[in-house]
Amino acid sequence: MSTDKKSQLLTGLRLERALASGRFTEGRFRNTGEFYPRLKGSPLPLMGEYVFGGRDRVPKQPLPIENPLPFWLNRPNSSMRVTWLGHSTVLLEIDGFRVLTDPVFGERASPFSFAGPKRFHPPPVRIEALPPIDLVIISHDHYDHLCYESVMALAKRQVPFVTSLGVGARLEAWGIPSERITELDWWESHLIGGGRMAVTATPAQHFSGRSLGDRNVTSWAGWAVRTDNHRIFFSGDTGLTEEFREIGKRLGPFDLIMLEIGAFHELWGDIHLGPENALKAMTMLGGGLLLPVHWSTFSLALHAWQEPAESLISLAPKYDAKVITPKLGQVLEPSTFGSSPIWWRET
Repeated sequence: MSTDKKSQLLTGLRLERALASGRFTEGRFRNTGEFYPRLKGSPLPLMGEYVFGGRDRVPKQPLPIENPLPFWLNRPNSSMRVTWLGHSTVLLEIDGFRVLTDPVFGERASPFSFAGPKRFHPPPVRIEALPPIDLVIISHDHYDHLCYESVMALAKRQVPFVTSLGVGARLEAWGIPSERITELDWWESHLIGGGRMAVTATPAQHFSGRSLGDRNVTSWAGWAVRTDNHRIFFSGDTGLTEEFREIGKRLGPFDLIMLEIGAFHELWGDIHLGPENALKAMTMLGGGLLLPVHWSTFSLALHAWQEPAESLISLAPKYDAKVITPKLGQVLEPSTFGSSPIWWRET
C-alpha cells in the first residue's frame, strides 16, 4: 500500500477501498481518462480579470428570501417537495424521506472565519429549525460543499451522512461516529428505510481538497436518489462528461435534475458546467425538470452574480428545457409548480 504523505488521510480499510476503486493512482483519485483537470489555455488573462475585472459579482441589495418553516409544518400534497436553501444546499422530501444535499449554512466558504467568499444572504433557516432529516449527502470536500460549522450542527441531530470515498475520514476527524458515515465509490449504492430509498454515487468530472497538499486525496461524485415513485439527480460539482449518458441509462429517467450553473469560467470548463453545459448535461441524462443550483450565494468566479441564471433561462428554449428557479427558501412541489419567477431581476 502507498504510504506517502498524500495518502495519510486514508488509512486501514478506507485506504484499501481507495486502492481497489481503480481511480486511485499514486495516492490520488482521478477522473475517467485523466489524472485531474487543468486550466484550458494560459492563466495570465484570468489573473488579469481577477485584478481588474469581475463587475457586479455581489448583489447591490438584499436578496428576497422566503421562510419555509410554515410550509414544512404541513405534509406535502404530492410525494415530492423541494426547498432550495442556497448554493448547493437543497432539502428534498421524497416519498416520506427527507434528504439534505451539501449543507452549507456557514458565513464563509473558506478555511478562515475572517477571509474568503462570504454569503450574499443569510440561510433561509437555521439548522436547528430544519425538520427531521433522514440522510445528508455530501458530494465532495471543497469548502462550499463541506462546511465544518454545518456538519457540527447536524451532528447534534444524530443524522447519517453518505459521501464520496475518503471524505468520511474528514468527518471522523471532526468527531462523527463511523457508524453514521457511509462512503461510496462511483456506481455504489446505499439503501435506507428498509430499501425503500437508494442513493447512488455517480461519475463526476471534478477534483477535491481543502489545502495545497491534499489535492484529490478524497473522491467526488454526483448523486442519484431513487424511490419507487421518483428519481432525482444531483450533480455536485462537475464538468461536462460523456458519463452523463451512462448515468441516465442506468439510473434515469429523472423527475428532477439539480445541476450546478455558477462559478463558471471558460478556462475551467472541464470542472464546472456553467449554464449551457448544464443544459447539455440535462439532455444527456435523458431530460427532466431542471433546478439550477450552485449560484446566488457566494462569489466564486468573475461573472456577475445573476449571470448564470440569466444565461440559463435565455438558452433553455434552444434545448426545449423546463427550468424552475425558485426563490431562496421557497418550498415547491414540482408536480404542481407553475411558471418560475425571475426573482433576481427585482434586486
